[in-house]
Amino acid sequence: MQIVRTIADLRRCVAQWRAEGMSVGLVPTMGGLHAGHLSLVHEADNRTERVVATLFVNPTQFAPNEDFDSYPRDEAADAAMFEDAGAALMFAPTPDVMYPDGHATKVIVEELGAVLEGEFRPQFFVGVATIVTKLLLQSLPDVAVFGEKDYQQLCVIRTMVRDLDIPVEIVGGETVREADGLAMSSRNAYLSPQQRAIAPALYDNLRRVAAGELTAKAASANLSDAGFLSVDYISVCDSETLQPVTDPRRSARVLGAAWLGKTRLIDNLAID
Repeated sequence: MQIVRTIADLRRCVAQWRAEGMSVGLVPTMGGLHAGHLSLVHEADNRTERVVATLFVNPTQFAPNEDFDSYPRDEAADAAMFEDAGAALMFAPTPDVMYPDGHATKVIVEELGAVLEGEFRPQFFVGVATIVTKLLLQSLPDVAVFGEKDYQQLCVIRTMVRDLDIPVEIVGGETVREADGLAMSSRNAYLSPQQRAIAPALYDNLRRVAAGELTAKAASANLSDAGFLSVDYISVCDSETLQPVTDPRRSARVLGAAWLGKTRLIDNLAID
């Protein structure tokens, strides 16, 4: 696996693959890799002949009081995992490469980016949409794979790609879970043993809402009783617009975000 750190080197490698008639997949990550990330690399590898995996902790999607400085970073370990999963190239730029002096452009996806996560982290989707747009234009892949665990992010990226006419297929990778149902996340490493024992309650309550056994309000109360510090939201939404469900014939999704100590966990499930 090659490791490159500049946009010019990334484009040079992709151009060589294109000249050889190869298709290209992209898997953007912020590192802190786990089996969920690697499943996205496998998905891209199954769909294309060369996979670019990116490693960049994007500062613009963190608020000043969030965990940018403490976010898990281990480039050597992540590179080894990417290579084992089948990535042909790792793009690991520094912040000054992605945001050089004078960088002034932001990408905003209105409506979809303003609800749920957008209400509690208003800077988040601006940072995500901007960095993903840059990565797509820098690498020009045929396919880009993003995890369904961050379902709203997946919806925002699909809308952005459609609206900006970026010629790439966006694929959602299925959420990978621990044996007790907890969605794999880099931030799970922040949980204490006691908190880790409580954490699967988020998945369990979302599952019960999806099955029609609980209301969203009751699920929120259950999480508080289980030991969660606070619940930002548990919402049943249209799976495309993320607006409250008004037509029961349309596909729907239950999404949730809750705090367990200083760790914010998110998850979602489809509703039949």
